[in-house]
Amino acid sequence: MNETVAPAIRITDEKLLSDNWYILKRYTFDYQQKNGEWITQQREAYDRGNGATVLLYNPEADTVILTRQFRLPTYVNGNPTGMLIETCAGLLDNDHPDYAIRREMEEETGYQITDVQKVLEAYMSPGSVTEKLFFYIAHYSANTARQGGGGVDEEEIEVLELPLSQAMRMIQTGEIMDGKTIMLLYYLTINQLNKK
Repeated sequence: MNETVAPAIRITDEKLLSDNWYILKRYTFDYQQKNGEWITQQREAYDRGNGATVLLYNPEADTVILTRQFRLPTYVNGNPTGMLIETCAGLLDNDHPDYAIRREMEEETGYQITDVQKVLEAYMSPGSVTEKLFFYIAHYSANTARQGGGGVDEEEIEVLELPLSQAMRMIQTGEIMDGKTIMLLYYLTINQLNKK
């Protein structure tokens, strides 16, 4: 595999376009191409902070915990109900990802699980969003402590417990269309197959 060489870049201007919800900036930068020539480009980047997501899995029952909630961006882009089935997730809010995902898991699902396993990190939309997402798996059982859930403040989150096989079929039928959720479900399925 070829070693990646960092490109030569000089940011020459940074303009704040919006800080209404999170931060949207336009960057002007000089970029040195492979042939040695410098070109000037402009790009906008949306900074909402980094986040974490977790797939709760019960190995005994072979079930997973997912959530369903309204997501406006999907509604305006053709999702007729705006409802999306997802893994539990949230922004780090300057917390360590391990702590943040346990907090989000309890707020959204009600499950209180301290043992979470980080499985990967990924930039989810690197063409326009700065966010890096930390991915986790956590095991639960019928005896796992659970109270509350459903989100905080204005969130209205429905908690779903589904057989893993059904969740995988829902990817094929288009009932699950969230990228982070698809990644974690495939990660779990591949790792379960490798253990057999």
